[in-house]
Amino acid sequence: MLNAISRPMVRLVDRYLPDPFVFVTALTLIAAVAAMAVQGSTPMEVVTYWGDGFWALLSFSMQMLLVLVTGYMMASTPLVRRGLAALAGMARSPGGAILLVSFVSLAASWINWGFGLVVGALFAKELARLVRVDYRLLVASAYSGFIVWHGGLAGSVPLSIATEGHPFADITGIIPTSETIFSPFNLAIVVALFVVVPLVNRGMMPKEEESVFIDPALLEEERREIPEDRTPAEYLETTPALSMLIGAGGVAWLIQYFMAGNGLSLNVINFAFLTAAIILHGTPRNLLDALTDAVKGGAGIVIQFPFYAGIMAIMVQTGLAATVSTGFVNLASETTLPFFAFISAGIVNFFVPSGGGQWAVQAPVILPAAEALGVDLARASMAVAWGDAWTNMVQPFWALPILGIAGLRAKDIMGFCVIHLAITGVIISLGLTFI
Repeated sequence: MLNAISRPMVRLVDRYLPDPFVFVTALTLIAAVAAMAVQGSTPMEVVTYWGDGFWALLSFSMQMLLVLVTGYMMASTPLVRRGLAALAGMARSPGGAILLVSFVSLAASWINWGFGLVVGALFAKELARLVRVDYRLLVASAYSGFIVWHGGLAGSVPLSIATEGHPFADITGIIPTSETIFSPFNLAIVVALFVVVPLVNRGMMPKEEESVFIDPALLEEERREIPEDRTPAEYLETTPALSMLIGAGGVAWLIQYFMAGNGLSLNVINFAFLTAAIILHGTPRNLLDALTDAVKGGAGIVIQFPFYAGIMAIMVQTGLAATVSTGFVNLASETTLPFFAFISAGIVNFFVPSGGGQWAVQAPVILPAAEALGVDLARASMAVAWGDAWTNMVQPFWALPILGIAGLRAKDIMGFCVIHLAITGVIISLGLTFI
């Protein structure tokens, strides 16, 4: 049944979903028109907000580019390749490959979203080398695991409200992760998704004649041979001494960082990936060859993230994001507020695809409403978190790193992801409302 439903959806998306750059420019125009029509902003005000906010995500853009580059370089090392190949060897059939990549991606994304994106994409490529399976669905399955990130250990909303002095402490106080990430309702949602998402992916497997395969040879990277008669410059590039010294420094910093009780962050993950890549590649030349391959998929991140920053500025500065949230909250009762908070967060996420940025916009609306209706503040907060994660399934913003690593276009996987949007939306809504 899922295969029958997914086939026309895949064809529809392939025909009508434009390149992610066209998608983000269309979202820009939609946000601008809505701000003028709903908020009464003038065209010049909207343009000013857009231009002033255009570069607000530069730091984050670089972080995301490094997620792709450092993760790719680490995974292309011989040791990691052997490890991924051994794990991929557990898949004896196309269906087994789909289930395995789904589980690995879910687990990695629950630990940390950046880790999950990289591991899922790289593991999908390794499976494609060993198993003849539809490559589009394989990569879509790797991306589908991203649905659990905001209910996991690196969720920005639950970690924010568990931090002393957070911006909304006067409303919520400190809400420990035992009431959010490790609460019964959140764990029930996560467990349900761990069961359902792999089965849905397996159920969407196309028939042999409808599948799109990739030549495993295209997934191999070429490496230059070390010349026997090396110049001094070539010697420095091909000796392991420099890599080992720098790598040792990186390891030392990571040890003291975690011994001090610090947790994972995007910068730490990138630093750890880069340190591992430096050590495991052995020589600067091997590392640079891997870098050359890695950066090929980063163009989308470089050009598109500033546009999303501009959209976010329009939504926030004109008050449009708050208006959307307020509209849904006004429909809510004590029972239905988590559901409407979830839906509103899913809509806002299209235009403000940053968990932290979205929380800053919606919390001033959702939290007072929850307090007034007597709704558990932890549940209301997690409703926003899950809404942010939910529509990522069809929001190309977060798919860019995994698409860059896999070498696919957004339209190649989004038809499958639309099915996940519908099914996971029901599961999360039920968990937030009734558990």
